[in-house]
Amino acid sequence: MKLRSSEWFENDNAELRFQHRTAMRAMGHDPNSFVGKPIIGIFNALNDFNSCNAPHKELVEYVKRGVLLAGGYPIEMNTISTPADFMKPSDLPYRNLLSMDVEESVRSQPIDGVVLLCECDKSVPGQLMGAASCDLPTLQLAAGHRSSGSFRGRTVNYGTDLWKYSDDYKAGLLTEEEWQELEKSISCSLGGCPVMGTASTMKSMSEMLGMMLPGTSSIPATDARRKLAAEHTGKRIVEMVREELTPSKLMTEAAFRNTIRLLAAIGGSTNAAIHLTAIAGRLGIDIPLQRYDDLSREVPLIVNLQPSGTHSMDDFHKAGGLRRVIHNLLPQLETDCLGATGETIGRIYGGDLYAAYEDDVIGTLAEPFKRRSGLAVLRGNLAPNGAVVKPSALSPDLMRHRGKAVVFEDYEDMLARIDTDELEADASSVLVLKHCGPVAMGMPEWGSIPIPAKLLRQGVRDMVRISDGRMSGTSYGAVILHVSPEAAVGGPLAVVRDGDWIEVDMEAGTLHLDLDENELANRLAAWRRPASRHKRGYPRLFAEHAQQAHEGCDLDVLRPANKEEAAFVPPIVGRG
Repeated sequence: MKLRSSEWFENDNAELRFQHRTAMRAMGHDPNSFVGKPIIGIFNALNDFNSCNAPHKELVEYVKRGVLLAGGYPIEMNTISTPADFMKPSDLPYRNLLSMDVEESVRSQPIDGVVLLCECDKSVPGQLMGAASCDLPTLQLAAGHRSSGSFRGRTVNYGTDLWKYSDDYKAGLLTEEEWQELEKSISCSLGGCPVMGTASTMKSMSEMLGMMLPGTSSIPATDARRKLAAEHTGKRIVEMVREELTPSKLMTEAAFRNTIRLLAAIGGSTNAAIHLTAIAGRLGIDIPLQRYDDLSREVPLIVNLQPSGTHSMDDFHKAGGLRRVIHNLLPQLETDCLGATGETIGRIYGGDLYAAYEDDVIGTLAEPFKRRSGLAVLRGNLAPNGAVVKPSALSPDLMRHRGKAVVFEDYEDMLARIDTDELEADASSVLVLKHCGPVAMGMPEWGSIPIPAKLLRQGVRDMVRISDGRMSGTSYGAVILHVSPEAAVGGPLAVVRDGDWIEVDMEAGTLHLDLDENELANRLAAWRRPASRHKRGYPRLFAEHAQQAHEGCDLDVLRPANKEEAAFVPPIVGRG
């Protein structure tokens, strides 16, 4: 096996060898220590705003130790970070920028294998997109989820409980003093959200794709086993370089089908539909939106976690975590797919290890938590290219609904009117939010439109809501998302008006604007595209090149036309 790094350090050109080796010496790296060994680039996506990824300040040292013990040579590198709590208006565009950061750093430098340190929502898929484009041996290591908090004697979890208590606060059921106390107690450790939000979902997807070591995706950030996982990741990536086990051999079409089935079983985030489609697209693999619905309908919800259930990620880990879920799901999976160890998932997750487990956290195919799970894909004249909803997280009485639209033209309009007593809305209304799609605003998590304050005071806790945006994976409710095409490019959502009747049938998969065909055609013909808010820089680049939600919201220039064009292009190693 010829190492890629040898092009830099063992080149036949003496001048090039000299230039590259002396540059390493300047950093304190003796060529006798690394030449001829697999050089492992460890990409650390953290900054001091990102509490989710912060454990990697310590964990990276355990990865380095593992690399050294296995005979490799570790080089730590940094990428941009994507702290979801802080990046406004949306962190989604920076998923693509992070993927470019990873891809181009790997492409242009002497790296043989890659370890990606992740946790917060967009770092997991962004890194996987970059890894797919590079196709060098790669593993991810998550920082782990944070601990649950305690509020007035009750366990609370950052994310899902924030939205629930926020509604209580707006309804006057929580005092200002209690609200401030909750702020201090809901998030008391480093790590990702301790529920099945987007971070936990995408870590699970990564393990199922063979890009994370088995059993490591659901270890808490505070558990010592997280450090051991880091060391084992460092050891394993060196082996993968020698085995030439690359992402394209792990992230196959069958592996993506398995991830969609797993997504249903765990009640995972709606954001996964965008992320998995984008990751697969980098490999030249197309995932039609309908496939999420088709594969989900075969799989029940077997995990009782917030936001679809009641438990936390700590409970999930104690109950056996993702290994137990995949074990229970094996009859529905294509078991000849490979995991990160190089073995088949049938071998990795088989056996009788979990036969004695009995709890209400992780069920089985025969005795699931809920029969209906996964993502339902809705289509109709309001969403010609589709929209998604999460049936396991909505009120059952809203599975079929007909109501009058209450329309917000944009997010500012919604904020200005949603809590006014003058808003003409009741519990049967359908709240519609426009212009928060990928081209308009980078597709922020605005889709979970707040319940109007006056209805919260009446006890209303769920309503049908429709938008071309996303929602946090920790959110819940009858929220229809990712409407495609978005309003900003002339999708039918752009011409919905107050008082229009909208019908939705989650089970049948329909989303219908009850308008005469001629009236809808006339409205669309009269529509004029609004001026873009994005005048320069990366936001403008994203708006001009972003694909629609059903395509994964990647940049069109980053997605190959087919599998052949997905091949990694090595750099020309010459004088710097």
